[in-house]
Amino acid sequence: MKKISILLIFAVALSACSMTVSQFLGIPATPTAVPTFTNTPTDMPTFTPTVPTPTFTVTPTLVGQKTKTSTPDFTPTQLILTPLGITLLPSVTPISLVPNVKMPGFISVSVSDEVFYKGKKCLPSSVKFMAQAANPANTAFVVLFVRFKSKQTGSTSEWTSITMQSLGIGTFTHDLIPLEMKGVDYFENAWVQYQLVATDANSNKLGRTDIFDERLTLLECVPTPTPIPPITPTVLVP
Repeated sequence: MKKISILLIFAVALSACSMTVSQFLGIPATPTAVPTFTNTPTDMPTFTPTVPTPTFTVTPTLVGQKTKTSTPDFTPTQLILTPLGITLLPSVTPISLVPNVKMPGFISVSVSDEVFYKGKKCLPSSVKFMAQAANPANTAFVVLFVRFKSKQTGSTSEWTSITMQSLGIGTFTHDLIPLEMKGVDYFENAWVQYQLVATDANSNKLGRTDIFDERLTLLECVPTPTPIPPITPTVLVP
């Protein structure tokens, strides 16, 4: 009986250890509020895709039209007259060795050759001048002025004036020979400068050209010697 009492007391002690103070004193337990969690889903962000608007440039296609092909510019080749003939000089930019000569009162002035010679053994021994007056109705005379100019020093002789022959309709001509010119004995292989003056019947000037310089040359005539055939001696046999 005593052992049963001890066991009861031990059981009550174990129960008391597992009880709270409120339960031991007999105070009813206050219910503990259980938190309530509301899981509200967050709205997902809305993405609006930006699609670039394509831009189209319409290029018209011309039917039947050919593509223009560039044509290279033509580069002229200058002709320079020399005593031995015509020499072709290739040139990128044409260079005028002799400036243009102003010819007021004249339409044209021409010379038959660019070189002539002293004496009659070398040809040509004269040059023909031809001039066309701009006012043929009133032009009565055309005077040709010529002089020498040294190619080495540039010194000049006196002017020689020669009245040209009229062919009618304002055309005048003259065949120049070296002996007509002043100072011909003092110049060898020289330039011949020339200038033309047109007048009316009262010697009123109607036109005067500038000086034509370094276009006409007078050369010394050096004839080529004629070879003499060798003489074969004749041996007389007795």
